[in-house]
Amino acid sequence: MKGEAPADPPASRHQPTNLRTAHMLRRRHATLMLPSATLILATFCVGQADDTTTAPLTDKTLVAWVAPQDLAQRGGSVLTIEKRGGTFDAIVLGEIAASKWMAGSDGFRRSQQDQAAYPSESAVDPEWIQIAIVYRGTQITIYRNGQPYADYTASGAEEFDPDSLVLMGLRHLGAGPENRYFRGRIDDARLYAGALSPEAIAALRPNEISEPAPIAWWDFEMGRTDDRAGRFPSTTLFGGARIAQGHLCLDHDGAYLVAARALPYTSAEVHAADSANRTFRERLLEDPHRPGYHFVTPEGCCMPFDPNGAIFWKGRYHLFYIFQDARGHNWGHVSSTDLFHWRHHPTGLVSGMFSGNCFVNKDGRPTMCYHQVGQGNAMAVALDDELNHWQKLDTNPITPPTQPGDPHHDLYQSWDPYGWLEGDTYYAIFGGTRPAIAKAPSLGGPWRYVGDLLAHSVEGVSINEDVSCADFFRLGDQQMLLCISHRLGCRYYLGAWQDEQFHPTFHAPMSWVDNSFFAPESLLDDRGRRIMWAWIFDQPQFAMRTDFGWSGTMSLPRVLSLGADGALRMNPPEEIERLRYNARHQANLALPADTELLLDGIAGSSLELNLEIQPGDARQYGVQVCRSPGGEETTLVYYDADAQKLTVDTTRSSLHPGPKTIEAGPLEVARGEPLTLRVFVDKSVVEVFANGGRQAVMRRIYPSRPDSLGVAVFTRGGAATVKSLDAWEMMPASPY
Repeated sequence: MKGEAPADPPASRHQPTNLRTAHMLRRRHATLMLPSATLILATFCVGQADDTTTAPLTDKTLVAWVAPQDLAQRGGSVLTIEKRGGTFDAIVLGEIAASKWMAGSDGFRRSQQDQAAYPSESAVDPEWIQIAIVYRGTQITIYRNGQPYADYTASGAEEFDPDSLVLMGLRHLGAGPENRYFRGRIDDARLYAGALSPEAIAALRPNEISEPAPIAWWDFEMGRTDDRAGRFPSTTLFGGARIAQGHLCLDHDGAYLVAARALPYTSAEVHAADSANRTFRERLLEDPHRPGYHFVTPEGCCMPFDPNGAIFWKGRYHLFYIFQDARGHNWGHVSSTDLFHWRHHPTGLVSGMFSGNCFVNKDGRPTMCYHQVGQGNAMAVALDDELNHWQKLDTNPITPPTQPGDPHHDLYQSWDPYGWLEGDTYYAIFGGTRPAIAKAPSLGGPWRYVGDLLAHSVEGVSINEDVSCADFFRLGDQQMLLCISHRLGCRYYLGAWQDEQFHPTFHAPMSWVDNSFFAPESLLDDRGRRIMWAWIFDQPQFAMRTDFGWSGTMSLPRVLSLGADGALRMNPPEEIERLRYNARHQANLALPADTELLLDGIAGSSLELNLEIQPGDARQYGVQVCRSPGGEETTLVYYDADAQKLTVDTTRSSLHPGPKTIEAGPLEVARGEPLTLRVFVDKSVVEVFANGGRQAVMRRIYPSRPDSLGVAVFTRGGAATVKSLDAWEMMPASPY
């Protein structure tokens, strides 16, 4: 249906009652975290599984309908069943003899190595063939398109327990680095308990149920990856494997599918996992540098930790972020009604998910435009309003194909896209050192290049400075391109979008001394606010701190707007004020030249400070935070009147090694104009907004002393007066 889809796909007309029942079994997944940040995924059955999901396999039949990409490939598997210890049986192409099918096995223990009589395969994509292997005791028979292909007696037989894995593409988990992947397409793959007769094999049809029913069945219809029989409830795609037009597409080496059932945990193991989870959570809570009201990864070391796919949908802010596990790069998902208290969602976008954005398509559905690792830029459409379930398009990738002679051939790269709908046309920015515009009449294409994104360069920045993590939107009467370059970090252009090209008139960075403010992402909410986040590095140049088993921090959300002067304004959203408590106020603090005044009763590592300072003749004036009693550790936030810069100096923030820099963003404060500062301290993050959002600066700090909590105001080179100072402690918004 256009515009909406059911939470679960409808049962196929071929699906019998027992398979529908198996498909509807609900399982509860609990993520259990170890102190080492290792994840245990434990699954507990709700209800009683039937014998088909718990009985071991002795006699069996493996069947698949395949279209090999080429016949030069060696040693990949169409369908493998593997148990602990590396024992496996599989349908393998060309491992011993080129272009010949064989029954693969561990150490060739159940494989016939003399294959001189085996016919060579001749079919390649788009021709489809059925391959089946029947195991009856030690007798092994291979069928091609229902006809006998090979038959022999093996030296033994194997029994496969219910905790075995299924692989497609990869021969087996322990396969060597060479000749281990199948390249091609799989239309249907299934596993039967028992040895099927030749007549039964010849009667099988892809995507149609059979009698007897398979105990495991993947038909890949409607983009499904799940085992329709329910024996292997967890299916994951790796290395750019994808579903397109009802087929599993294994386009290149490294692409494969893994399916497994959950291990049955005893109550003692569950108790141990609960204890490990609690221990890890308490370890996070004890980390003196883990922010409390900035969004942070719930666990693990995320590299990268880009915010992605932000959208305001059905009354909630949704934010996605990149994290990594055995599936590769995935998008975590959280939502909030207030921008600070976030609810975690199931992970619905997995395996090869890299940077991208979310927009609403012609049918009114949220749509992700993202980079699919190993494939190119791609699209996925939401299937429910919780944004938990997504359908990657069968027509992916959207990267336009070009040929020699095409004016756009080899000019552009397929990375970090940004997609949007304008009128009846879909557009996408393709990032890179020469960013491109592509367009299409529909999500499915055909996509074609329009040309270069940038009509011309801007003074002070090269036309070849890479545009990555692009975000492109209207802000006031300007078009804004918010992006990064990997060298400079976060930056933005203002200009005009006309004739399918961006004409920039202004450019400015959002970090200066390094690239630690990175990978911006924004959304437009129901109040018309443009709100952005960025990934803030632990340390410059992507360096991570992993002492406590985690890494991944977002900036505060920033509301972007244009002032009356046409310049950018950046301010925290008003919702942050709900985190305030224990208010303090001081006023009219006279500061003679070169003075430091430690403030009584105002201290902490989780604070908001609002100051108005009348400069007098001071050349530098501001506030010190996270200051030890003797000043051995301190972080300085101030205005440098000579340099006309808002400055955060972290050279004395810690007695330990770490980032020691002076970050400074340009800010003109007119003679006699007061300096207004909003300073947010959140353990290891300091963010500063000055003079109504005319400038914003961020730094990471890692004080080593537990008493580095003080706050002081200071002047250098002249006197100043703190007209008012308001301080609040800030309530952590994250649960840990």
